[in-house]
Amino acid sequence: MLKKFWRNALIATLTIACMAPAVRAQTGDVDSRVDTFVQDSIREQRIPGLALAVMRDGQVIKAKGYGLSNIELNTPVSPQTISQSGSMGKQFTATGIMMLVEEGKVGLDDKVAKYFPGAPESWNKFTVRNLLTHTSGIKEYTGKDFDYRRDYTEEDLLKMAQAQPFDFAPGDKWSYSNTGYMLLGMLIHKVTGKFYGDFLQERIFKPLGMTTTRIISEEDIVPNRAAGYRLVKGVVKNQEWVNPTLNTTADGSLYFTVLDLAKWDAVLYTEKLIKRTSLDQMWTPVKLNDGKTYPYGFGWRVAEMNGHRLIEHGGSWQGFTTGISRYVDDKLTVVALTNLDSRHSRPDDIIHGVAGIYIPALTPPAPAKGIEDKEPQVTSLFRDLLQKIGQGKADAGAFTEEARKKWFPGHVKEFQEDLEDFGPAKTVDLLERKEEAGLRSYVYRLTFEDGRTLKLNLKLTDINKIAALDTIE
Repeated sequence: MLKKFWRNALIATLTIACMAPAVRAQTGDVDSRVDTFVQDSIREQRIPGLALAVMRDGQVIKAKGYGLSNIELNTPVSPQTISQSGSMGKQFTATGIMMLVEEGKVGLDDKVAKYFPGAPESWNKFTVRNLLTHTSGIKEYTGKDFDYRRDYTEEDLLKMAQAQPFDFAPGDKWSYSNTGYMLLGMLIHKVTGKFYGDFLQERIFKPLGMTTTRIISEEDIVPNRAAGYRLVKGVVKNQEWVNPTLNTTADGSLYFTVLDLAKWDAVLYTEKLIKRTSLDQMWTPVKLNDGKTYPYGFGWRVAEMNGHRLIEHGGSWQGFTTGISRYVDDKLTVVALTNLDSRHSRPDDIIHGVAGIYIPALTPPAPAKGIEDKEPQVTSLFRDLLQKIGQGKADAGAFTEEARKKWFPGHVKEFQEDLEDFGPAKTVDLLERKEEAGLRSYVYRLTFEDGRTLKLNLKLTDINKIAALDTIE
């Protein structure tokens, strides 16, 4: 009996010893595939540098830098490289608000005017929840006349926001709003008496040991700080300068590293910061006034990949484009921080591709095929519209009155610059055609020579007036 035990034990030991190299080889194969995929991606997208972190069940399984954090100094990216957050910072602002909600200091359905004495009467129409979910309808404060080089106080920005009209009634639609999150930072200040960045430092960053995460500062010495870049007509340029006061707002003005974000990811599996019920609210699609939902919660996009739950968010600002994707059912998280502008850098594609290498079931599906185009005259109208916008010759008379207010003169100029950057489209595919709220809706995908794609939703009235031309992410 004893001999049999030792024989079986020996067999088991030998089996494990033989399996170990195979397991290591398999892990190494995944690791090398990820490296090859990321390196190919940053070369294709002309990204100077990228920091990557992959976590399983809150534990880091890969953290690596690729390329350069500073081209002029030839400094390589590492997991310790500090990037700007862009709108990835919104999830921290939203968490700060939920802390105050749990403490009874803020109500999600409180009217925003409650926290801003002297606010316009119209501010009694939208709530804290509307700000968190981008459904307030308040117009962006960074409009066509906004001067990014001017010095602004918090009071200046508040007055600017209060002067903005509404694009729609609160709760009627979803429209991404930096104004809303800027106001949430001010709300934190009003309620706590502390600048929102100090509040986040005290309540989130320090307790989690996120030692590099902080408000952006040009003045301070910040070790391992990356430089941000943009591509201008194919030439790499440094980030555009903005006044430092604009890098202190709660819509996305943080520094962080992938290692700090790994700590952030880990705590989201716990109730250390806020309760599970609060997290669930943050990760629930917002319900609009008509009963429909939109796939956005509080500072997070709510999505799925091949039936697997996915909560994620990206960011872009001053030559940095960032992203975090949490495949919550699979307990897999991937973070990518790049130092190239969002017109050219697509970290979400890289993130989703890396996730598919680790878990094949998460591999993104192939791009949708175009459908039969039964209205070529509309596609011709669409092509002609883009050509005229690209040439700076867009006809305001071709738009409805409401669309004209949105597009002219500022937005059409910005879109012209985007089209100039993309260059001529190699292909134009019709992906969807439907009737919607009395309008004809067409979704087109443009594919460009460098592999970038752009999806646009064109909406027409019965007399072919342009009611909308929206970018689809």
